[in-house]
Amino acid sequence: MFGCLVAGRLVQTDALQVASDKFVFNLPDYEKVNHVVVFMLGTVPFPAGTGGAVHFSFPDPSGGGAVWQLLGFITNEKPSAIFKISGLKAGKGGENPFGMMASSSRLSPSVAQVGVSVEALDQLAQQIPVSSSAVSTVDSFLHFTQKMLDSLYNFASSFAVTQAQMTPNPSETFIPSSCVLKWYETFQRRMSQNPNFWKN
Repeated sequence: MFGCLVAGRLVQTDALQVASDKFVFNLPDYEKVNHVVVFMLGTVPFPAGTGGAVHFSFPDPSGGGAVWQLLGFITNEKPSAIFKISGLKAGKGGENPFGMMASSSRLSPSVAQVGVSVEALDQLAQQIPVSSSAVSTVDSFLHFTQKMLDSLYNFASSFAVTQAQMTPNPSETFIPSSCVLKWYETFQRRMSQNPNFWKN
């Protein structure tokens, strides 16, 4: 049902099912891993009204077992996610949501685990992932850009006056609002075609 991918490694589809609703991937040499991608294989969807909480576990350096931290979620509507785990290799975590079968303490000190727990969507909405695991995505960049364009257009439009309302002022430069609207529409179209066009 799930896959796990680390750059430069083969895709893992060998999740260990530790309960009817819990799956765990072993992640060898986790110290060298910065990001991990967790995704649905597309063969089996989540049951209606459920999604997957994605957790990361690494051996506690102080020898106290495993540290479990919530990375985020995947759902039928968002079947994959990228998580940054390089900043999570220290600090406190929560309880082990996967039971003793998935205990990292029985593994090598260089093996971490990525787990997916199938839970109700309303329960997932109440959980808070560790903030440092979020990876900015193209979607969030597009969302920001859309909001920025809307803000600029609304701000510029708030100063619009008709020619009859204009008072001569030699020190002021006026730009027709149609120019701003044309730029807005062109920028929006180019962003939808290629979100990175502005880098050229």
